[in-house]
Amino acid sequence: MKRVIASLLLALSALAAAWAQTPEEILTRMDQETSRFDAEGFVMVMEIKIPILGTMATTTYTRGDKYKMYMESGGSSVTSWSNGVTDWTYDSSKNELTIENAKVGQPTEADSNAKMLDSITDGYDVRLKKETDDTWVFRCTKSKDNKKKDDPKNIDLVISKTSYLPVSVKTGQSGVTVTLRDFAIGVTENDVTFDPEKYANAKVIDKRQ
Repeated sequence: MKRVIASLLLALSALAAAWAQTPEEILTRMDQETSRFDAEGFVMVMEIKIPILGTMATTTYTRGDKYKMYMESGGSSVTSWSNGVTDWTYDSSKNELTIENAKVGQPTEADSNAKMLDSITDGYDVRLKKETDDTWVFRCTKSKDNKKKDDPKNIDLVISKTSYLPVSVKTGQSGVTVTLRDFAIGVTENDVTFDPEKYANAKVIDKRQ
């Protein structure tokens, strides 16, 4: 019985500690966890909802300068890889593999997605909107002194109470809604490295110069 009571007290203490955290402390802890992305690699899903066209989702695996992006639609898929020097894109509907020189010095789509989390609350007034047993839900509202035209008016940020990683980041402009979700840390070199043997039967379009 004493062991049961002790275990309950520890659990209640952990809950109390979580409840006592301020929004600033929670966001700082999230920044600490997402800072592991570069060294350990990470995966996330980017979902874009466009009026009339519908919803498209892309899964991105990133590790260092390498990334792999996978998008499926209508029974076919497009997969892209890059190592910072060469880009490969495979279209399953055409069984075509396109090879190009990477655009050196320009941010990739994977980079842009990841950077959405860098100092995400800068230029925003943040309030804790609500919390559940598993998450904190924040509403980030663009500050009056934020003059960046491209910054959306609002960002909805959901953070896991277990991992302190974002559960989802949702924003929208001009009717287009963008949601980043399903974040996880830990991507291997194999996850992001193009393997030509798997596409030996594909039609190759080499655009390198």
